[in-house]
Amino acid sequence: MMWFLGDVHGHFDHVIRLVKVHRPDAIIFLGDLECSLPLDTILRPIRGFTEIWFIHGNHDTDQRSYWHNLHGSGFADRSLHGRVLEISGHRIAGLGGTFERQVWLPGSPDTGIQNYEDFLERLALRPQHADIVATKKQNALSAIFPDDYFTLAMEKADILVCHEAPSCHPYGYSEIDDLAQAMGAKMVVHGHHHDCLDYRSEWPNLGFEAYGVAFRSVMAVNGQVIL
Repeated sequence: MMWFLGDVHGHFDHVIRLVKVHRPDAIIFLGDLECSLPLDTILRPIRGFTEIWFIHGNHDTDQRSYWHNLHGSGFADRSLHGRVLEISGHRIAGLGGTFERQVWLPGSPDTGIQNYEDFLERLALRPQHADIVATKKQNALSAIFPDDYFTLAMEKADILVCHEAPSCHPYGYSEIDDLAQAMGAKMVVHGHHHDCLDYRSEWPNLGFEAYGVAFRSVMAVNGQVIL
């Protein structure tokens, strides 16, 4: 059994408690972990109980330590962002982050930025205070970059996990639909919006099952809400 974990925002006690009781094969955090310590340190009590995976969310760059505690921890290789891996018998694709105007916001003018390196080059051309530059560099790490998106679109997956929502959510994006359809995904699971709306009437039009996992909630791969 595989679980998807809604935005925990720094609270992991319920995850540790439930994993110890139910022992799922794998868990996937859907972003906005906001780790105050390295992720492998926080989840040390359950390291032998389950596989641990994650994608990042927009709030994982609110503080430099949050990003470092994810991507500089002993679990750095557990990030699913931008790749496809077989987990618990399913091919899982991960797309972390959110669409941001400074990089890529669907419906807004094209920035011409394709990846983080492009963003840094563009930023270097602007005369700004060092602290502003540092903040923008940090915040952009959690943006969705076209290169990551279109590289994933060339892959195949059973399930797409993302922080942003597909178009069936009031604040979702058809670009997530397009990505799932290009990959042949039969399921999309997202976080970010802290809700769990019923999308079932939209599934025939989407061509895949869609689920949102609410704030600090836990959902099994079959759609069952654990918490």
